Amino acid sequence: MNENTTDPRDRVFHRERVSMPEGDLSVIVEGPEQAPPVLLLSGGGVDSATLSWRHLIPDLARDHRVIALDWPKQGRSTSWEGIADHATLRRCVLAVLDRFASGPARVVGLSQGGAMTLDTAIEHPDRVERLVAMCPAGILEFPPVVHQALWLMARSTLLGSTLPGMMIGDRRKVEAFVRRSLFAGPVADFDQVIDEVMAEMEVNGASASDWQNTSIGPWRMNVDLRPRLREITCPALFLQGAKDVGVPPARTIAAAKAVPHARLELLAGHGHWLGRQSPERVGRLVRDFLTEPAP
Repeated sequence: MNENTTDPRDRVFHRERVSMPEGDLSVIVEGPEQAPPVLLLSGGGVDSATLSWRHLIPDLARDHRVIALDWPKQGRSTSWEGIADHATLRRCVLAVLDRFASGPARVVGLSQGGAMTLDTAIEHPDRVERLVAMCPAGILEFPPVVHQALWLMARSTLLGSTLPGMMIGDRRKVEAFVRRSLFAGPVADFDQVIDEVMAEMEVNGASASDWQNTSIGPWRMNVDLRPRLREITCPALFLQGAKDVGVPPARTIAAAKAVPHARLELLAGHGHWLGRQSPERVGRLVRDFLTEPAP
């Protein structure tokens, strides 16, 4: 189904809808139809395809078939029934690939999307030609007390939804949250980022995603890809902000070492949201890796 409406969170990106049993996914599709497909997977919580990939989509669409979905309950994929946990997001990735990529795709993911990028390469290696994992989740562990505190937070409506929701409509609080959690340096279009974050919060709230909340169990992580990273056989690039407070750089460094022949780029002075802090630099790193000759 074609989906093209005016929305302040979008540029002029073309959208399609992919139907799932729980609801519809809104998917940006740009670039030449016969060009190599690249799937972009954004983060969880207050994020969306346009928030994470606003600058990367038009750059890659010059010579790629760019496919960028809004995860369930995010962006314009809002009509969704049920919990969008790890297994559900895996089905979403496969459904989108089935619809728009006839063969292996290049996959780029950030945070939650980084976890799903790695997971797809592990579970369905025939679907991934090469991958870029930016500050990926799914490779984390925490000290026992911290772990239990995070698990309780994930189960608490007050801590996980009510208190974050107090930011909605308060630009000063949103700016402080974004600077503290997502960036570690200057951002050229910071005001635009805040406008987009506030618009997303107004529509979909400010709580963590279902994936984030269900990926952690009471004693251990429910989603831990580290034991299987060695199974990834495609070319892989890890990008990590050296000052990321969400994904400790040491975790990404260890993950990159676990994937055979993977490369790592550690970006000094950068936080979690790499593609919005330095879109030109990150875009160049991604493009160079995706388009280099096969080994």
